[in-house]
Formats: sequence, C-alpha cells, structure tokens
Amino acid sequence: MIVSPALAAANNGNWQTAWRWSRMLRPDFNTVIAKQWAGEDVDVLLALHARRSAQSVAAWARAKGSKGLAVVLTGTDLYRDIHSDASAQQSLELAGRLVVLHELAPTALPARLRAKTTVLFQSAPPRRALTKTSRHLRALMVGHLRDEKDPLTYVRAARRLGCAADIYLDHIGDALDDALGQACAAASVELPHYRWLGGLPHAVTRARIQRAHVLVHASKMEGGAHVILEAVQSGTPVLASRIDGNVGMLGAGYAGYFALGDDVALSALLQRCRDDCDFLPRLRQQCLARSAQFDPGRERSLLLQLVSALTADASAPDSPLTNCHGKSNEPSH
Repeated sequence: MIVSPALAAANNGNWQTAWRWSRMLRPDFNTVIAKQWAGEDVDVLLALHARRSAQSVAAWARAKGSKGLAVVLTGTDLYRDIHSDASAQQSLELAGRLVVLHELAPTALPARLRAKTTVLFQSAPPRRALTKTSRHLRALMVGHLRDEKDPLTYVRAARRLGCAADIYLDHIGDALDDALGQACAAASVELPHYRWLGGLPHAVTRARIQRAHVLVHASKMEGGAHVILEAVQSGTPVLASRIDGNVGMLGAGYAGYFALGDDVALSALLQRCRDDCDFLPRLRQQCLARSAQFDPGRERSLLLQLVSALTADASAPDSPLTNCHGKSNEPSH
C-alpha cells in the first residue's frame, strides 16, 4: 500500500509520486493508493510524508513494528517538520527504512538514521526537445501558489523585467494561499509580459514545459522537485534557487542557480538567457548530463529493489533477542 496525503484531485507532487510508483510496481506487486492505512492486510507500507502520514506510520508500527514500513521524506519533512514536529520525528524512528529523493537529502537527517536511508531519484519519460522561437524568450514557473514555492520572487523578477518586451513569464499553479493568488492575479493585470495561468492538467503543463525556453524553480525547500526532472527530460534547462533540494537534483556545478529570494539575480539570469547565445546551450548540456538519474527504468529498478527488501523484512522472523522496539522477546525467569 502507498499512503499519500494527497490524492488525484490535488494534482501535486505527492500524488504524482504515488500514482507513478503504483504503476511501476503493479506488474510485480498488488498495489493500492490510500490516504491512510486503516488496518488492511498488506505486507508493505510506503508512507509519503513523515508528518502528514504520521498517523498511518504509528498505527502500522503498533500493529507490525518497523518491518515492511518505509517513510518517504518530502522537502517540508526534511527542511522543516523533522526539526520541530514530534509526529514527524516519531515517523523517522518507527520506519524500517527511509527514502529520500535527491542526493543531498541524507545530510539533513541525523547521522544515526542515514544507514537505513535510500536515495531514489524520481523520473519522467524523455520527450523530444522542441525548436524554440527566436523572437522572444519564454520562461515558465510551475508550482501551486504557497509560501514554500516562493512565487513572489518570480513575480518580482517579472516586475524588474517590465520594460523587456521580448521576455515572457508564464506561471502555472493553483492558489493554495489566497494572498499569493491575489498578488499573482494583480501582477497578471499590471505586468504585460507576466501571466498567471492557474492550475492546468499535468499533460498540458508538461507540454508547456516542453515549449518553454527555460523553467524557473524558485522554491525555499524541496525534497526533489518533479518539475525539475520533467524539464530536464523535455530538453528545457532550469534556473533554480540554490537550495539543497535543487542542488541535489541538478548538481553542485550547475550554472543556473540564483540565491534564494534574489529576484535581481533571477532577472539577470533571464536576461542572460536572452542575450548570451552560449548560456542556454550550456545549461541544456549540463541538464542532459544529469538526465540518466531521472530515467524511468532506473527509478523502477531501484523501487523494485526497495519493495522487495521490505517484503523480505516483513516475512523474516523476529530476532530471538529483540523486537523492533528494542525490548527482549525472551521469557522472563
């Protein structure tokens, strides 16, 4: 069973992960996606989000211990919740295995938990890179409007570029925060080359990524942004905030970073994408060098290894000395 705090209607990263993993596992395992584990007879539980799935994690641990239980850590888990939320911290302890989605993520965990941690990059099918128009530069930001995604840095960069008639900035995402929605709607009216398009179906969004010259990803915290790998797999280079979640996807030497919240640097990078004929090809080549990490076959292979190991854990007998809570199983004398 895959427990996801978000189901299909949310159309967010958690749902995309749960849906893709269920399809990847289905030829070899019976799979089901649910918002919560309610005691169903399953051998393995993959729980997305340490805090939001904490109730299911705790229920599983009470019933079965740590065997067969993996917790998949999101950006808000790694860079906020596990440092302050008791339920998220408990999920880390109860899990038999932890799964993270970018290569720098283990450094955010206590050292004692890293031995049970697996790095599993997510994936997307490659798409043919499209020829882009030379008449203007089209940037695209994708992400629901919430503080963690820092949409206002993109809006401020658009405002700085207001006089640049040949740079267009599109923005896709539902308004999960009313104030951010109002700010983006106002910017769409005020700024002639900025458009907030609201939420769009995944297939439509992927096509727009494919057509853009560059994807902008301004997030404050990320566990391994799916939109970054979709851009890479579409031949669209990325401009990203320099945070661990983005560097762990694109690599330390990537040339397209800007400091978190720095709209001045982002606007300068966008102008460089327009003016420097070597810059976008350089970014595209650097993205291409990372694309093998995001291959669906690689993700499926690693996922099958993980679930097979969890299945073996679940069927293994308890140690004669200790159970999962560290208490003796031997009879007292």
